[in-house]
Amino acid sequence: MLRPRLIPCLLVHNGGLVKTRKFADAKYVGDPINAVRIFNEKEVDELIVVDIDATRLQREPDYKLISNLAVECRMPLCYGGGVTSTEQLERIIGLGVEKVAISNAAVTTPHLITQAAQRVGSQSIAVVIDVKKTGLMRRYEVVTHNGTQRTGLNPVEFARRTEELGAGEIVINSVDHDGEMSGYDLDLIAAIRQSVSLPMTVLGGAGTLADIEKLFATHGIIGAAAGSLFVFKGKYRAVLINYPNRIEKEDMLMRAGVDS
Repeated sequence: MLRPRLIPCLLVHNGGLVKTRKFADAKYVGDPINAVRIFNEKEVDELIVVDIDATRLQREPDYKLISNLAVECRMPLCYGGGVTSTEQLERIIGLGVEKVAISNAAVTTPHLITQAAQRVGSQSIAVVIDVKKTGLMRRYEVVTHNGTQRTGLNPVEFARRTEELGAGEIVINSVDHDGEMSGYDLDLIAAIRQSVSLPMTVLGGAGTLADIEKLFATHGIIGAAAGSLFVFKGKYRAVLINYPNRIEKEDMLMRAGVDS
């Protein structure tokens, strides 16, 4: 049964855990395995880990890291970064990862979505759609390679297409809101939410639990992912891995009018 999910998103760069702002200025925040251990103790709903180097450097996923993460994780794990083939995807699933996220490959070789869904099941395929406002008209556009390459694709139309191709979930990531901690891009989320029926997770901009509560109140059963919110504390962004306890989550969902 689908339920609202509160999901930390961890970015891996040069083997370490980092946090970015608008997909740039990566700040080191710790060791990814240690972060997973802490999130285990905090009983998080799910975890997303993205290797932000793999696609940019055109290299294979780091299977050793993925294996170590999967062994350590006590929660469902979604991995993304550098996946370009069904063989890679099957190998990652075989290491104990529940979901594999594809982003650039969904743009360049969209048939991979269908092939992957047929091989491992659509429930194990998440398509990450990185979105940025571009051009003089500041229109939403799908971007790749850490937000540096424009595709000309409209994110709403692309989301519909990924659903048709067999994706099991869509992850909407706002480049403009990444690391700003000023709230989600609710206009973007609403436009895509109205256009697809797939489970959806959104990422980019959450700065307080109030931002997440507002998201749940507006969209009900949805995945609320965040990076900075769960690794920083206070206005000076001191590194401190955190996550609401069970009572805090239940109270937040109750206020939002969503069943947990």
